[in-house]
Amino acid sequence: MEQEEELASLPMILVVDDSPDFLILMHGLLRDRYRVKVASDGERGLAVARQSPAPDLILLDVSMPGLDGYAVCQQLKQDPATRDIPVIFLTSRSEVQDEEKGFALGAVDYITKPVSPVVALARLRTHLAIKTSTDYLRDKNALLEEEVSRRTREINAIQDVTILAMASMAEARDVDTGNHVRRVQHYVRALAWKLSSHPRFRDYLTVPTISMLFKSTPLHDIGKAGIPDRILLKRGRLTPEEFEVMKTHTTLGRDAIAHAEAALGVDVPFFTMAKEIAYSHQEKWDGTGYPQGLAGDRIPIPARLMSVADVYDALISRRVYKEPMPHADAVQVIQGASGQHFDPDVVEAFMQIHQQLYAIALTYADSHSDLERKAQYLKISLETPP
Repeated sequence: MEQEEELASLPMILVVDDSPDFLILMHGLLRDRYRVKVASDGERGLAVARQSPAPDLILLDVSMPGLDGYAVCQQLKQDPATRDIPVIFLTSRSEVQDEEKGFALGAVDYITKPVSPVVALARLRTHLAIKTSTDYLRDKNALLEEEVSRRTREINAIQDVTILAMASMAEARDVDTGNHVRRVQHYVRALAWKLSSHPRFRDYLTVPTISMLFKSTPLHDIGKAGIPDRILLKRGRLTPEEFEVMKTHTTLGRDAIAHAEAALGVDVPFFTMAKEIAYSHQEKWDGTGYPQGLAGDRIPIPARLMSVADVYDALISRRVYKEPMPHADAVQVIQGASGQHFDPDVVEAFMQIHQQLYAIALTYADSHSDLERKAQYLKISLETPP
């Protein structure tokens, strides 16, 4: 049993040669040090090389009938299952161009016939040692890549949860919002995909950008965390003075994200996009929005998409001071505001996929129990003295 285990631990050498005498010679030379398999032609050599367990090294004759050594080597290197097996050519040829051809095909060495046992064994030991080191590094790299991939997934998951947690801090105080964050995330992504082939947007709306958009949108109203309850939770229309205070949530949101960016100490594209959305999603295409009164293409693209998504969701959602607007009516409102409140091309994309957006709204609709709980929370908050 111990002898069998010891034999199984030895490297395996495959010898491919059309000469029976040479195969016998090589088997006798190698059998005390290695496990040896032999093949008398190229086709058989390929079949043995593809078996499991695969050989650790292949000694391959160049001149054979049928598939010669060059053709066999080429096929070995093209097959993912065998491409990493070192190939040493056995040849009586000594021309430089023959060696160059073999190395170009992926061989690691040449052993000339007649074979010198000392030279052959030394070459085998060298290349098996190299293969052992290479396999070790390859396995380590594979483990490292898997670990990096796992850590990256964890970081992305933590980032997503953190973003939603930060957004929820603001949304939890605005009891009307419900699943608003989830809905607008999906609205914005759907609009972005629709516009990704549009001449005005395709250079900007790449796959990575759309992914960042999806992550950034939950922070659009994070500045509401700084708005007093008496204004944020007020029933009905705000006074002009109160509205001026409410409008500061865009600046408060941008500044909060900028503070987080400064604390991190590195430039992150995600933060740039999040600031654009938080600061500019209340701008209007005709320049009558806030906080800067930007107009047209001066409004960042993420903010333009967010503006349509935000208004649409507000229209179709229930509030304590209003019933939800029917989807068809909300679509008419959005369409009617094209060129005034909204970028016309974004509205056009909205019109083409509005049924998809409505399906998103239904998927993430607020439950009846949520509405009751929020109404109760609003009542308690407003009746509790500051």
